[in-house]
Amino acid sequence: GVRGAQRIAAIAREATAGDLVICLISGGGSALMPLPVPPITLAEKQATTNLLLACGATIHEINAVRKHISAIKGGQLAGLASPAHVISLILSDVIGDNLDVIGSGPTSPDASTFASARAVFEKYGIWNKVPKAVRDRLDRGSRGEIAETPKLLSNVENRIIGSNRLALDAAAAKAKELGFKTLILSSSIEGETREIAGMHAAIAREIRQSGRPLKPPACIVSGGETTVTLRGKGKGGRNQEFALAAAVGITGLKDVLIFSAGTDGTDGPTDAAGAQADGQTLERGPEALRRLANNDSYNFFQPLNDLVMTGPTGTNVMDVHLILVG
Repeated sequence: GVRGAQRIAAIAREATAGDLVICLISGGGSALMPLPVPPITLAEKQATTNLLLACGATIHEINAVRKHISAIKGGQLAGLASPAHVISLILSDVIGDNLDVIGSGPTSPDASTFASARAVFEKYGIWNKVPKAVRDRLDRGSRGEIAETPKLLSNVENRIIGSNRLALDAAAAKAKELGFKTLILSSSIEGETREIAGMHAAIAREIRQSGRPLKPPACIVSGGETTVTLRGKGKGGRNQEFALAAAVGITGLKDVLIFSAGTDGTDGPTDAAGAQADGQTLERGPEALRRLANNDSYNFFQPLNDLVMTGPTGTNVMDVHLILVG
């Protein structure tokens, strides 16, 4: 990834005023295009990212940090290509389709600052755990001793060609085709996974009990990207944890199913895209609460054959959640 990012940066530097630079940017770009600013090493950047992932930071917060310890993110790639004209075709994997957050915005003006990046660590109480080289850079940047990421770029045209909204529209169209009364709840779902799953379970109960907001057969579609605060040492991902937490909330309900999966086909450090649960899941799977407390949703769902296994899809527009009430 570092060697690739170095080559990308070299190509951008070679561009002149008469050139057209075309960039294809998608989810995962932040991880696949690492170019830490010396003296920060790749290992130190990895350690920093792992700290942020484990504490429950949002993708906006994680990328604010990434941009300020990188030589290519946060509009800096477009800066390297200037004065050439840059067109970026973008697949969005972030809430709200913020251009400066997708792939850490290598061709977008950056709204974040060194100070806001530093504040992320303070918010989660992990500043003292951050590698010293990273702390030193953020401190110097906050004092104005290092130039900020670009806040204005006149040579760039950014176009979003794929997003979570498009994925939800496709899911809703298929649900209608199958005969479900269908509602798209939101493409901006974020927050602690267990809490969001509990809210979806509550909607399922309401449909089952009162026929609101839709009478069965009903399909509620939502999307976005939740976060998991790691408390245990089990195996899983946010979508599998979503399904397990939802299973607790829909226990005993008839003809109700909740599905959650990542559109990239990979959920956390597992080979599953997500999982599905129904009103009888807890009866079939023992020790659900213990598994949930240990963030061990993968090993809960695997023996039930309720993992969603798609393999890598080749793209990422965040997650899709479904509530089905028959």
